[in-house]
Amino acid sequence: MRYISTRGDAPALGFEDVLLTGLATDGGLYVPESLPHFSLEEIRSWRGLPYADLAFNVMYPFVEDAIPADDFRTMLHDTYKVFSHDAVAPLVQLDSNEWVLELFRGPTLAFKDFALQLLGRLLDYVLEKRNQHVVIMGATSGDTGSAAIEGCRRCEHVDIFILHPYQRVSEVQRRQMTTVMGDNIHNIAVKGNFDDCQRMVKESFGNQGFLGGKTQLAAVNSINWARIMAQIVYYFQASLALGGPDRSMAFSVPTGNFGDIFAGYLARKMGLPISQLVIATNRNDILHRFMSGNKYEQHQLEHTLSPSMDIMVSSNFERLLFDLHGRDGAAVKALLENAAKGPVSIEDYRWKHARKLFDSDAVDDKTTCDTIREIYQRNEYLLDPHTAIGVRAARNCRRDPAVPMITLGTAHPAKFPDAIAESGLSVKPQLPAHMADLFEREERYTVLDNNVAEVQGFIAKHWKNA
Repeated sequence: MRYISTRGDAPALGFEDVLLTGLATDGGLYVPESLPHFSLEEIRSWRGLPYADLAFNVMYPFVEDAIPADDFRTMLHDTYKVFSHDAVAPLVQLDSNEWVLELFRGPTLAFKDFALQLLGRLLDYVLEKRNQHVVIMGATSGDTGSAAIEGCRRCEHVDIFILHPYQRVSEVQRRQMTTVMGDNIHNIAVKGNFDDCQRMVKESFGNQGFLGGKTQLAAVNSINWARIMAQIVYYFQASLALGGPDRSMAFSVPTGNFGDIFAGYLARKMGLPISQLVIATNRNDILHRFMSGNKYEQHQLEHTLSPSMDIMVSSNFERLLFDLHGRDGAAVKALLENAAKGPVSIEDYRWKHARKLFDSDAVDDKTTCDTIREIYQRNEYLLDPHTAIGVRAARNCRRDPAVPMITLGTAHPAKFPDAIAESGLSVKPQLPAHMADLFEREERYTVLDNNVAEVQGFIAKHWKNA
């Protein structure tokens, strides 16, 4: 399988090179030249499979040119055996036809573990084979950083530098990153917001001269195709558990960077019956404003109780725009260049085509807290603020009550105790046993100004072979 850029001006690459490259040389994102497609009969035959075996069936077409089947199977079993629930992604019922898909049973209690536990193993495999070293540079709005560090900290051929917005992630999120010690692990707190961090990462990938030609950058953000690939699997898992593919499903996805919901879009294109995808956002609602009114316009970023979605520049949305424009890279490039200058819209027929599948909603902090409290009082089930936004958006946007509605539960509530407290509940979410001493562990991170040259200088000085 070959991978092409969403901007149409970069060479097509194989899986190994896409894994290590991240951003294409023309500034675009890599997507498969074509997608595998599974028949209903084939999907039906996967019912009851353990998660790792299902993951193999869904993902192997994307990597088969680079990794032998037995090696990939082993990698997947090693990846998902560290999760704390045998089902890996269990479903919890909220109402007669409403569910939460728990994606926080991994080591860092967030959905990012599904992809980043695998990504670390993929990087180790490929870099060992190539006898190559890379520097991982990533930005996090809260959860990607800890999942990336946990997934990659044992990689012998990697130095990892994670940027997070200073004082704009929860304390649990910060400590999950900054208490992991290792000579190859570096946490940078940038005096800015997530979009500033993400911009620095993209700029650095576009010009890697600060590394002196001695190594290259690799991506852990959802610009890396391997992240998206791994997230496709749990849409199949949830559907099969509730009667799919013989009945269609609807999913509500708390999302800021559009990667997690784009994985659902791909699952549908690969043959899984999905009738509705709900984009659930907070006050940073650029995706909602586009999907509800065909206007893509950046506003001032706001700090909310759901910090992992405090994002205004939604990187993976480019991958959807590529499809909506008939995979015309030049058209996507022109649109995004215009979007950097002011509001843009797409042709009405393209927008209406997207609306056949997608709905959206923006949920403020008060409504988020109301939802946390309401669900707990009715079900004694505690939602984190991101999942609460997904549940509220699902209820506001639901098209057909007969279709199962599945909200992706993206994080453990213990990561966001302030939001739980603000909801008025007296219950205090507890961290699991392996994190019980988190607040007693030593922290290590560096605070830097919102300046790309300063950040690049820090990386150039501190990677292992500098």
